[in-house]
Amino acid sequence: MGTLENNTPTVAVVVATYNGATYLRAQLESIVQQTYKPSQIIIVDDASVDGTITIAHAFAAAHSGVMVVQNETRLGYIKNFEKGMLLANASYVALSDQDDIWVPNKLEVLIHAIGDQMLAYSDSELIDADGQLLNQKMSSIKNQFAYHTPIMYTIGAWAPGHAMLFKKELIEKAAPFPALVTHDFWLGFVATCYSRVVYVNEPLVHYRQHTQNAIGADTTKNKTVSLTLAQKKQKARARMELLYNKVKEAGHQHAEVFEKINNSYANFSLINNYNRAKLFFDYRNLILAYKKKSALLKVLFALKMFFKID
Repeated sequence: MGTLENNTPTVAVVVATYNGATYLRAQLESIVQQTYKPSQIIIVDDASVDGTITIAHAFAAAHSGVMVVQNETRLGYIKNFEKGMLLANASYVALSDQDDIWVPNKLEVLIHAIGDQMLAYSDSELIDADGQLLNQKMSSIKNQFAYHTPIMYTIGAWAPGHAMLFKKELIEKAAPFPALVTHDFWLGFVATCYSRVVYVNEPLVHYRQHTQNAIGADTTKNKTVSLTLAQKKQKARARMELLYNKVKEAGHQHAEVFEKINNSYANFSLINNYNRAKLFFDYRNLILAYKKKSALLKVLFALKMFFKID
Protein backbone atom coordinates (compact mmCIF):
# COMPACT_ATOMS: atom_id res chain seq x y z
CA MET A 1 0.00 0.00 0.00
CA GLY A 2 1.39 3.38 -0.98
CA THR A 3 2.34 5.97 1.61
CA LEU A 4 0.81 9.44 1.81
CA GLU A 5 2.51 12.81 1.83
CA ASN A 6 2.77 14.44 5.25
CA ASN A 7 0.28 17.17 4.35
CA THR A 8 -2.29 14.74 2.92
CA PRO A 9 -5.14 13.73 5.27
CA THR A 10 -4.83 10.09 6.24
CA VAL A 11 -7.70 7.60 6.18
CA ALA A 12 -8.07 4.45 8.25
CA VAL A 13 -10.50 1.78 7.05
CA VAL A 14 -12.08 -0.42 9.73
CA VAL A 15 -13.30 -3.78 8.43
CA ALA A 16 -15.49 -5.77 10.83
CA THR A 17 -15.66 -9.48 10.03
CA TYR A 18 -17.52 -12.53 11.21
CA ASN A 19 -17.63 -15.74 9.15
CA GLY A 20 -17.13 -13.66 6.02
CA ALA A 21 -14.82 -15.90 3.99
CA THR A 22 -17.18 -16.04 1.00
CA TYR A 23 -16.93 -12.36 0.06
CA LEU A 24 -14.06 -10.90 2.07
CA ARG A 25 -11.29 -11.12 -0.55
CA ALA A 26 -13.26 -9.09 -3.10
CA GLN A 27 -14.05 -6.37 -0.58
CA LEU A 28 -10.46 -6.09 0.64
CA GLU A 29 -9.23 -5.80 -2.95
CA SER A 30 -11.69 -2.97 -3.60
CA ILE A 31 -10.25 -1.13 -0.58
CA VAL A 32 -6.60 -1.36 -1.65
CA GLN A 33 -7.55 -0.34 -5.19
CA GLN A 34 -8.98 3.01 -4.04
CA THR A 35 -7.74 6.07 -5.92
CA TYR A 36 -7.25 7.71 -2.50
CA LYS A 37 -5.09 5.18 -0.70
CA PRO A 38 -5.90 4.43 2.96
CA SER A 39 -2.92 4.70 5.28
CA GLN A 40 -4.26 1.99 7.58
CA ILE A 41 -6.62 -0.98 7.23
CA ILE A 42 -7.82 -2.55 10.48
CA ILE A 43 -9.52 -5.93 10.22
CA VAL A 44 -11.28 -6.86 13.45
CA ASP A 45 -12.58 -10.41 13.41
CA ASP A 46 -15.34 -11.36 15.82
CA ALA A 47 -14.24 -14.95 16.56
CA SER A 48 -15.03 -16.40 13.13
CA VAL A 49 -15.05 -20.18 12.75
CA ASP A 50 -14.62 -20.29 8.96
CA GLY A 51 -11.64 -19.21 6.85
CA THR A 52 -12.06 -15.48 7.49
CA ILE A 53 -9.01 -15.04 9.71
CA THR A 54 -6.79 -16.97 7.26
CA ILE A 55 -7.85 -14.63 4.47
CA ALA A 56 -7.23 -11.60 6.70
CA HIS A 57 -3.70 -12.70 7.63
CA ALA A 58 -2.84 -13.51 4.00
CA PHE A 59 -4.04 -10.05 2.99
CA ALA A 60 -1.96 -8.41 5.74
CA ALA A 61 1.12 -10.32 4.59
CA ALA A 62 0.66 -9.03 1.05
CA HIS A 63 -0.03 -5.37 1.91
CA SER A 64 1.62 -2.89 4.25
CA GLY A 65 -0.38 -0.89 6.78
CA VAL A 66 -2.80 -3.73 7.57
CA MET A 67 -3.60 -4.70 11.17
CA VAL A 68 -5.48 -7.90 11.99
CA VAL A 69 -7.15 -8.29 15.39
CA GLN A 70 -9.02 -11.42 16.39
CA ASN A 71 -11.49 -11.46 19.27
CA GLU A 72 -11.34 -14.54 21.51
CA THR A 73 -15.08 -14.30 22.16
CA ARG A 74 -17.82 -12.62 20.17
CA LEU A 75 -18.49 -8.96 20.87
CA GLY A 76 -21.30 -8.41 18.38
CA TYR A 77 -21.07 -6.07 15.39
CA ILE A 78 -21.50 -2.81 17.33
CA LYS A 79 -18.66 -3.43 19.79
CA ASN A 80 -16.58 -5.07 17.08
CA PHE A 81 -16.74 -1.90 14.96
CA GLU A 82 -16.09 0.22 18.05
CA LYS A 83 -12.97 -1.80 18.85
CA GLY A 84 -11.64 -1.18 15.35
CA MET A 85 -12.48 2.52 15.43
CA LEU A 86 -10.62 3.00 18.71
CA LEU A 87 -7.52 1.47 17.08
CA ALA A 88 -7.64 3.86 14.13
CA ASN A 89 -4.68 6.21 13.77
CA ALA A 90 -5.63 8.61 10.98
CA SER A 91 -7.37 11.93 10.37
CA TYR A 92 -10.43 10.22 8.90
CA VAL A 93 -12.07 6.84 9.36
CA ALA A 94 -14.23 4.80 7.00
CA LEU A 95 -16.17 1.69 7.97
CA SER A 96 -16.34 -1.40 5.80
CA ASP A 97 -18.62 -4.39 5.87
CA GLN A 98 -17.02 -7.70 4.92
CA ASP A 99 -19.18 -8.41 1.89
CA ASP A 100 -19.55 -5.20 -0.13
CA ILE A 101 -17.56 -3.78 -3.05
CA TRP A 102 -16.34 -0.19 -2.99
CA VAL A 103 -16.35 1.91 -6.14
CA PRO A 104 -12.68 2.84 -6.84
CA ASN A 105 -13.09 6.56 -6.08
CA LYS A 106 -15.23 6.18 -2.95
CA LEU A 107 -12.68 7.58 -0.49
CA GLU A 108 -11.53 10.27 -2.90
CA VAL A 109 -15.07 11.60 -3.42
CA LEU A 110 -15.94 11.56 0.28
CA ILE A 111 -12.67 13.17 1.40
CA HIS A 112 -13.34 16.08 -0.95
CA ALA A 113 -17.01 16.33 0.02
CA ILE A 114 -16.72 16.34 3.80
CA GLY A 115 -15.19 19.84 4.05
CA ASP A 116 -15.22 21.15 7.62
CA GLN A 117 -18.09 18.88 8.69
CA MET A 118 -17.66 15.78 10.84
CA LEU A 119 -19.22 13.13 8.62
CA ALA A 120 -20.10 12.47 4.98
CA TYR A 121 -21.86 9.53 3.37
CA SER A 122 -23.00 8.50 -0.08
CA ASP A 123 -25.72 6.57 -1.83
CA SER A 124 -25.22 2.84 -2.50
CA GLU A 125 -26.16 0.47 -5.30
CA LEU A 126 -27.65 -2.86 -4.23
CA ILE A 127 -26.16 -6.09 -5.58
CA ASP A 128 -27.19 -9.71 -5.05
CA ALA A 129 -25.15 -12.53 -3.54
CA ASP A 130 -23.41 -13.06 -6.89
CA GLY A 131 -22.48 -9.40 -7.28
CA GLN A 132 -25.13 -8.62 -9.91
CA LEU A 133 -26.77 -5.20 -9.80
CA LEU A 134 -30.35 -5.24 -8.52
CA ASN A 135 -31.16 -1.92 -10.22
CA GLN A 136 -32.06 -0.41 -6.87
CA LYS A 137 -30.32 2.19 -4.73
CA MET A 138 -30.51 2.81 -1.01
CA SER A 139 -32.04 6.19 -1.86
CA SER A 140 -34.93 4.48 -3.65
CA ILE A 141 -35.91 2.62 -0.47
CA LYS A 142 -35.87 5.63 1.87
CA ASN A 143 -34.84 9.25 1.43
CA GLN A 144 -31.15 10.07 1.69
CA PHE A 145 -29.99 13.66 2.19
CA ALA A 146 -27.83 15.94 4.33
CA TYR A 147 -28.72 15.95 8.05
CA HIS A 148 -28.46 19.32 9.77
CA THR A 149 -30.07 18.73 13.17
CA PRO A 150 -30.33 15.78 15.59
CA ILE A 151 -34.13 16.14 15.38
CA MET A 152 -33.82 14.36 12.03
CA TYR A 153 -32.59 11.31 13.99
CA THR A 154 -35.42 11.29 16.56
CA ILE A 155 -36.91 7.94 15.51
CA GLY A 156 -34.61 6.84 12.70
CA ALA A 157 -32.31 7.74 9.83
CA TRP A 158 -31.00 6.31 6.56
CA ALA A 159 -27.29 7.10 6.55
CA PRO A 160 -25.57 3.68 6.59
CA GLY A 161 -22.13 3.05 8.04
CA HIS A 162 -20.80 1.24 4.98
CA ALA A 163 -21.09 4.52 3.02
CA MET A 164 -19.57 6.81 5.68
CA LEU A 165 -16.35 8.75 6.09
CA PHE A 166 -15.87 10.75 9.30
CA LYS A 167 -13.29 12.65 11.28
CA LYS A 168 -11.41 10.72 13.95
CA GLU A 169 -12.61 13.18 16.60
CA LEU A 170 -16.18 11.93 16.09
CA ILE A 171 -15.18 8.59 17.63
CA GLU A 172 -14.03 10.35 20.80
CA LYS A 173 -17.40 12.11 21.06
CA ALA A 174 -19.40 8.94 20.32
CA ALA A 175 -17.57 6.38 22.50
CA PRO A 176 -18.56 4.31 24.34
CA PHE A 177 -21.10 3.12 21.77
CA PRO A 178 -24.48 2.22 23.33
CA ALA A 179 -26.22 -1.08 22.64
CA LEU A 180 -29.62 0.59 22.21
CA VAL A 181 -28.90 1.82 18.67
CA THR A 182 -26.67 0.70 15.82
CA HIS A 183 -23.14 2.07 15.59
CA ASP A 184 -23.82 3.95 12.34
CA PHE A 185 -27.03 5.52 13.67
CA TRP A 186 -25.08 6.67 16.72
CA LEU A 187 -22.22 8.10 14.64
CA GLY A 188 -24.63 10.07 12.45
CA PHE A 189 -26.69 11.28 15.40
CA VAL A 190 -23.65 12.41 17.38
CA ALA A 191 -22.28 14.14 14.28
CA THR A 192 -25.46 16.24 14.03
CA CYS A 193 -25.05 17.27 17.67
CA TYR A 194 -21.78 19.02 16.81
CA SER A 195 -21.81 19.51 13.06
CA ARG A 196 -23.69 18.53 9.91
CA VAL A 197 -23.82 15.32 7.91
CA VAL A 198 -22.90 15.77 4.24
CA TYR A 199 -24.62 13.65 1.60
CA VAL A 200 -23.07 12.68 -1.74
CA ASN A 201 -25.83 11.81 -4.20
CA GLU A 202 -23.75 9.19 -5.98
CA PRO A 203 -23.54 5.42 -5.38
CA LEU A 204 -20.02 4.74 -4.09
CA VAL A 205 -20.64 1.26 -2.65
CA HIS A 206 -22.08 -1.93 -4.12
CA TYR A 207 -24.06 -3.06 -1.09
CA ARG A 208 -24.42 -6.83 -1.18
CA GLN A 209 -27.74 -8.40 -0.16
CA HIS A 210 -27.73 -12.03 0.95
CA THR A 211 -29.22 -14.25 3.63
CA GLN A 212 -26.38 -13.69 6.11
CA ASN A 213 -26.49 -9.87 6.22
CA ALA A 214 -26.14 -8.58 9.78
CA ILE A 215 -28.05 -5.51 8.62
CA GLY A 216 -29.43 -5.34 5.11
CA ALA A 217 -31.47 -2.98 2.98
CA ASP A 218 -34.66 -5.01 3.43
CA THR A 219 -36.32 -3.21 6.32
CA THR A 220 -39.32 -5.56 6.26
CA LYS A 221 -37.28 -8.41 7.76
CA ASN A 222 -37.54 -8.91 11.49
CA LYS A 223 -33.90 -9.15 12.52
CA THR A 224 -34.44 -8.57 16.23
CA VAL A 225 -35.65 -10.76 19.05
CA SER A 226 -39.40 -10.42 19.62
CA LEU A 227 -40.20 -8.10 22.51
CA THR A 228 -43.34 -7.73 24.56
CA LEU A 229 -45.24 -4.45 24.34
CA ALA A 230 -43.93 -3.45 27.76
CA GLN A 231 -40.35 -4.19 26.69
CA LYS A 232 -40.79 -2.17 23.49
CA LYS A 233 -42.05 0.81 25.50
CA GLN A 234 -39.17 0.50 27.96
CA LYS A 235 -36.65 0.35 25.11
CA ALA A 236 -38.21 3.36 23.36
CA ARG A 237 -38.04 5.39 26.58
CA ALA A 238 -34.42 4.41 27.22
CA ARG A 239 -33.50 5.24 23.64
CA MET A 240 -35.10 8.70 23.81
CA GLU A 241 -33.36 9.42 27.12
CA LEU A 242 -30.07 8.39 25.51
CA LEU A 243 -30.59 10.83 22.63
CA TYR A 244 -31.66 13.66 24.92
CA ASN A 245 -28.64 13.25 27.19
CA LYS A 246 -26.23 13.40 24.24
CA VAL A 247 -27.89 16.49 22.73
CA LYS A 248 -27.82 18.16 26.15
CA GLU A 249 -24.17 17.21 26.65
CA ALA A 250 -23.30 18.72 23.26
CA GLY A 251 -25.11 21.94 24.13
CA HIS A 252 -27.09 21.81 20.89
CA GLN A 253 -29.73 24.48 20.29
CA HIS A 254 -32.44 21.79 20.03
CA ALA A 255 -31.72 20.27 23.46
CA GLU A 256 -34.92 21.82 24.79
CA VAL A 257 -36.96 20.10 22.07
CA PHE A 258 -35.42 16.73 22.98
CA GLU A 259 -36.10 17.39 26.65
CA LYS A 260 -39.79 17.91 25.88
CA ILE A 261 -39.95 14.78 23.73
CA ASN A 262 -38.13 12.78 26.39
CA ASN A 263 -40.53 14.00 29.07
CA SER A 264 -43.50 13.03 26.92
CA TYR A 265 -42.21 9.44 26.80
CA ALA A 266 -42.49 9.05 30.60
CA ASN A 267 -46.05 7.68 30.57
CA PHE A 268 -49.41 7.83 28.78
CA SER A 269 -51.02 10.62 30.75
CA LEU A 270 -53.28 12.88 28.69
CA ILE A 271 -50.86 15.78 28.94
CA ASN A 272 -47.90 13.64 27.84
CA ASN A 273 -49.91 12.15 24.97
CA TYR A 274 -50.92 15.62 23.83
CA ASN A 275 -47.40 17.04 24.14
CA ARG A 276 -45.86 14.07 22.30
CA ALA A 277 -48.33 14.28 19.41
CA LYS A 278 -47.92 18.06 19.16
CA LEU A 279 -44.12 17.85 19.12
CA PHE A 280 -44.18 15.20 16.40
CA PHE A 281 -46.65 17.32 14.44
CA ASP A 282 -44.60 20.51 14.81
CA TYR A 283 -41.37 18.78 13.73
CA ARG A 284 -42.91 16.13 11.44
CA ASN A 285 -41.02 17.26 8.32
CA LEU A 286 -37.68 16.87 10.10
CA ILE A 287 -38.46 13.74 12.14
CA LEU A 288 -39.95 11.90 9.14
CA ALA A 289 -37.70 13.34 6.43
CA TYR A 290 -36.02 10.00 5.78
CA LYS A 291 -39.33 8.18 5.26
CA LYS A 292 -41.08 8.25 1.91
CA LYS A 293 -44.34 9.56 3.35
CA SER A 294 -46.83 12.01 1.90
CA ALA A 295 -47.78 15.19 3.77
CA LEU A 296 -51.01 13.51 4.91
CA LEU A 297 -49.24 10.40 6.20
CA LYS A 298 -46.83 12.58 8.17
CA VAL A 299 -49.77 14.26 9.90
CA LEU A 300 -51.38 10.88 10.62
CA PHE A 301 -48.09 9.61 12.04
CA ALA A 302 -47.98 12.56 14.43
CA LEU A 303 -51.55 11.87 15.52
CA LYS A 304 -50.66 8.21 16.10
CA MET A 305 -48.05 9.33 18.62
CA PHE A 306 -50.92 10.37 20.93
CA PHE A 307 -51.51 6.66 21.51
CA LYS A 308 -48.01 5.17 21.32
CA ILE A 309 -44.27 5.84 21.47
CA ASP A 310 -41.74 4.93 18.78
